[in-house]
Amino acid sequence: MEAWRGLCLAIVTIMVVGRGEGQLAENFYSSSCPNVESIVKQAVSTKFSQTFTTIPATLRLFFHDCFVEGCDASIMIMSPNGDAEKDAQDNLSLAGDGFDTVIKAKQAVEAECSGVVSCADILTMAARDVVALAGGPLFSVELGRRDGLISQASRVAGNLPEPFFDLNQLNAMFAKHDLTQLDMIALSGAHTLGFSHCGRFANRLYSFSPSSPVDPSLDPTYAQQLMQACPRDVDPSIAIDMDPVTPRTFDAVYYQNLVAGKGLFTSDDVLFTNPVSQPTVNDFANNPSAFNGAFITAMRKLGRVGVKTGSQGEIRRDCTAFN
Repeated sequence: MEAWRGLCLAIVTIMVVGRGEGQLAENFYSSSCPNVESIVKQAVSTKFSQTFTTIPATLRLFFHDCFVEGCDASIMIMSPNGDAEKDAQDNLSLAGDGFDTVIKAKQAVEAECSGVVSCADILTMAARDVVALAGGPLFSVELGRRDGLISQASRVAGNLPEPFFDLNQLNAMFAKHDLTQLDMIALSGAHTLGFSHCGRFANRLYSFSPSSPVDPSLDPTYAQQLMQACPRDVDPSIAIDMDPVTPRTFDAVYYQNLVAGKGLFTSDDVLFTNPVSQPTVNDFANNPSAFNGAFITAMRKLGRVGVKTGSQGEIRRDCTAFN
């Protein structure tokens, strides 16, 4: 009987320890690499001083990474055969400055704490830091992710929201990752930064419907501005700011733009035109602190999507290659 009790106690102990090993924590590197957050912040700031694109590029990179294989830096892998996750059609528009930010930060961290901090955690910290650099809220992130061992272009399709999505499609895709409609609307606020290529929204200007080539939900003046920037025969890779008012500031103006008919994508515009989501857009447009709070909550939840912890995955030495 005593032996049986001892065996049960050992099993319970193993289960508890195993479960604890797989948890994210804000202080995960407090002993193994106590300066990691300041190292990453400095690397991100240095990159930002070279180009503003660092900010939207890094934030978008984090989102694209988390939505495919989970937040595991699988987006960072480079393949000589052009078949890694970053090579998928939906990822070809990701700006190189985001990748470079993570690579530079990883090199700085490795110089002080070799083989300790994952690329997935560095990308998470960098995404948080660029928000603050653009004037957005400061917040803490959970750490303890490990880097994934799968990065395939063929696994990307159907896992990222498209610019033509309606509210139901957006909600369904985010719900797969335990993100609510409120989280989705808050994360969409990242479109207050960065740019988009003309080909991603040209249908709203020239071929919306037989009776109305221009999407009638677009503000007419804004539609004219878009057509001047993106003529019908323009190179579809030409890029314009997603927020026409404050494109270099992380703020709630994105939601004010939606109210004014200045949402660039259909997937932006629908957040205001659909009565189910409109109250949240109005709230964020009138109350920036409500947006900031919801964005922080959503970013922390996004950072938990599909994470590898404990003995899963690996700690890459080079973010662009498996060990």
